[in-house]
Amino acid sequence: MAKRNLMGRSVFTFALSVCLAINLVAAPIRVACVGDSITYGAAIQDRENNSYPAMLGRLLGAGYNVKTFGVNGATLLKKGDKPYWKEPAFAAALKFQPQLVIIKLGSNDSKPQNWKYKNEFTKDLIDLVRTFKQLRSKPQVWICKPAPVAMDRWGITEVVVKREVIPAVVAAARRSKGVELIDIYKVLAPHPEMFPDGVHPNAAGAKLMAAEVHRYLK
Repeated sequence: MAKRNLMGRSVFTFALSVCLAINLVAAPIRVACVGDSITYGAAIQDRENNSYPAMLGRLLGAGYNVKTFGVNGATLLKKGDKPYWKEPAFAAALKFQPQLVIIKLGSNDSKPQNWKYKNEFTKDLIDLVRTFKQLRSKPQVWICKPAPVAMDRWGITEVVVKREVIPAVVAAARRSKGVELIDIYKVLAPHPEMFPDGVHPNAAGAKLMAAEVHRYLK
């Protein structure tokens, strides 16, 4: 009887191990797209399907679970007029326990009321990267350079984005261990026609973004 019980427990343990192994293999890789209105897909018709995170999800395929954590008007700066740090999307992104994180912030930081705190931008970006890297999921993190500004609007200016925000982003990436830069700016700069309102890329621009991010993730 004892031998039979021991054999039963062994079979159960083996079956449980197989099930757990299958679940681990089958579990999709969690990808968090963190950012502002460009990540959210503002001004894109049918953004649920045509935003860059949605297109990235299709490029990556069934083995990945890509979620959008973009917030319209969000700043990276903790002292900005709409800090990403205080948004529910940030808490949701952390709770998601992502394994891959794409950060694209900085456009709204170029506004005068925000950029007066420019000396804190690099530090705040390093802090954001560190916050994600300290998660239990230990994600790999990429930082995107901000998109170009085809037409200055809402206080967002091309001069500040190109000459000041991007260098601050690059500095943060260099000071963050194991972090790579994705040059969204370079990909979109030749295509001002893809920015109908001057700031937000349309679906065609989002497609270029998704392809560039996909190139790094794969």
